[in-house]
Amino acid sequence: MGSGDPFVIVGCGQAAGWAARTLRQEGHARPIVMIGDEPHPPYERPPLSKAVLLGKAAPESTHLFPGAAWEGLGVEHRRGATATRIEADNRRVVLSDDRSIPYERLLLATGGRVRKLNVAGADLPGIFYLRTIDDSLSLAGELRSDGRLLVVGGGWIGLEVAAAARQRGMEVVLVEAAGQLCGRALAGDIAGHLERLHRDHGADISLNCAVSRFEGTARLERVQLTDGRRLEVSAAVIGVGIAPNDELARGAGLAVDNGIVVDEYGRTSHPDIFAAGDVTNHPNALVGRRIRLESWENAQNQAIVAGKAMLGKTEMPYAEVPWFWSDQYEANLQLIGLPQAWDRVATRKGGAGGSFLVCYFNAGRLQGAVGMNSGRDLKFVRRLMQARASVDPGHISDASIRLQDLLKAAT
Repeated sequence: MGSGDPFVIVGCGQAAGWAARTLRQEGHARPIVMIGDEPHPPYERPPLSKAVLLGKAAPESTHLFPGAAWEGLGVEHRRGATATRIEADNRRVVLSDDRSIPYERLLLATGGRVRKLNVAGADLPGIFYLRTIDDSLSLAGELRSDGRLLVVGGGWIGLEVAAAARQRGMEVVLVEAAGQLCGRALAGDIAGHLERLHRDHGADISLNCAVSRFEGTARLERVQLTDGRRLEVSAAVIGVGIAPNDELARGAGLAVDNGIVVDEYGRTSHPDIFAAGDVTNHPNALVGRRIRLESWENAQNQAIVAGKAMLGKTEMPYAEVPWFWSDQYEANLQLIGLPQAWDRVATRKGGAGGSFLVCYFNAGRLQGAVGMNSGRDLKFVRRLMQARASVDPGHISDASIRLQDLLKAAT
């Protein structure tokens, strides 16, 4: 293979880092250029709303490949650079300063950007979003016991920030426009359990409620809510989702539909261009449809497959049971699969600490599961799903039957 031009990666997050490492592990010795607008080497985002925000971990602890391990990959990292255009026919990436970089293969790992709240006063200082290391450090400085934090959005980011703020002794008011927390990911009963967890820890939660305006002079001081309340607040954090950064791909004429359309190897509609991570809309045979995932595991494992495919190695397609997790207070919540409809639910009660596992079935097939402090059980359920095993829901509910034995019997 080769024109002599480098392999270029646009993006500098987790998917970008794993793709670069995979290229080197698979024997690619020629130049790799990484273009990214953040000053940091590739890092993981989940700790930003947990350990880093709480001050329990240094920002450097999030780096994928600390120190010498990153240097050893020999990646030319163009920090602070922005790619503005792809000339697919000429195999060039054009930067914001009008310089251009030729490529032999191109990987788009551009991730996503936070969705902004478009209400009056939303640009006041004291209003935060959480996506980057710098965002986490800035927000951490606001979490103090004499303040009141407004959290806008009852998804994972909002709930994790709310938990961190309460653990710092801060008063928390959380508003969610929908009728339940985590409406895109959780069934109503699980969302209710999560809501009680936060209320038990002192958070003020209002559903079917949104912000009508932010108020303040030099910085945020008050907020007007749609339920009529007008509250004094010291800071606010907005977590209402992310949008895929697919503009580069769209401008280059690639297929785009809620993200960059790729196949099971990360190949786009152009043979020399690949994509991985939050920005991709990819097929998943286990789920049975195309999906766009915003998850740590997808960013890593899809990038590994795409990195190999850039070298022409397509022995193993990317097809895994989606997995997500969230740590809030003493609770670890994990989800596997993406069930859209189910006709039977099997619940497995745990021991101390209120742990539980809920599995969703449709037409006799296991579609997904959610568990609280049930990581070991979920590991076996995920393997059952990966194997497309036939499982009796009653066996899931029967705590006397070990899930590892069900896996052995099914495989």
